[in-house]
Amino acid sequence: MSEKGIFVISLDFELNWGVHDRFPNERYRKNLLGAREVIPILLQRFKEHQIHATWAIVGLLFFSKKEQMVKEIPDLLPDYDDIKLSAYAHMKNIGLNEMEDPIHYGSSLVKLIQKESTQEIASHTFSHYYCLAKGQNQKAFEADTKQAIKVAKRKGLPAMNSIVFPRNQINTHYLETCKQLGITVYRGCEDHWLYKVIHKKDGLLKRTIRLLDSYINISGHHIYGIESLLETNGMVNIPSSRFLRPYSKRLRYLEPIKLNRIKMAMTKAAQEGRVFHLWWHPHNFGICMKENLQVLDSVIDHFLTLQEQYGMKSMSMNEVREKLILEQTSISYYK
Repeated sequence: MSEKGIFVISLDFELNWGVHDRFPNERYRKNLLGAREVIPILLQRFKEHQIHATWAIVGLLFFSKKEQMVKEIPDLLPDYDDIKLSAYAHMKNIGLNEMEDPIHYGSSLVKLIQKESTQEIASHTFSHYYCLAKGQNQKAFEADTKQAIKVAKRKGLPAMNSIVFPRNQINTHYLETCKQLGITVYRGCEDHWLYKVIHKKDGLLKRTIRLLDSYINISGHHIYGIESLLETNGMVNIPSSRFLRPYSKRLRYLEPIKLNRIKMAMTKAAQEGRVFHLWWHPHNFGICMKENLQVLDSVIDHFLTLQEQYGMKSMSMNEVREKLILEQTSISYYK
């Protein structure tokens, strides 16, 4: 029996914990407030079309009050050389609760996601932890990850199996820590020099070529055979295929080209029985919401066509892991 293609969506849900070191609140606040508006819409879209997705959530968003949050700070914190990276240093600037400060608390939104059985809640670390930043270390990462798991469990969530590393900073030395804590799936990067992540900001040339790659096929389709996702260390790496770049008024005439780039890769994955992995942040849809949702609707419509024509399936990251384990077990049984 030929393998069916798989369509994976993962979303990095972080609100201001993911951008406080880059943008002043007043500059990006509209995007962050818009994320709160768009999340229920995304959940409704996914429910209507039976789209399974993985929501990688920063652990600090599980709270609704500062008093609760402060009590859960790990004993061991990352000692970043650049203090601006620290969520804990930033904590002095936040409000007392979700109503007063909706860009630093997300408890009500987490509950909405939690209600949907087809939506996986994964870790985006507890504090939006930067695994390649100077000053931090593996022990601090372990403390952070343990806290993310602990808080999620206390909120009634099932065991976390998946992680998305903030800013895609994958420190391979930390994968064993993840595995020891029961997290065995992660989102890797595209296998191309354009998407190789280092801690310092990429240069203008690299960022420009990466922007062009969203419209023109420079780096390839980045689709994967499911058997290639299992690594020798026992971890399952489901690399990204494409970042769903937000709508740009300045580049609005190129939107159909961007969409076609995504659709072509999805079609190829469906035809060849491979995995296509699309990702973005909810705050990317926070402005120009109508236009961004129209692009997503086109992507979903294309998936539904591929589902009908080729049997393509929608799966969360953990569901891909379960399928891979089942197949590996079946192979071993029949040997």
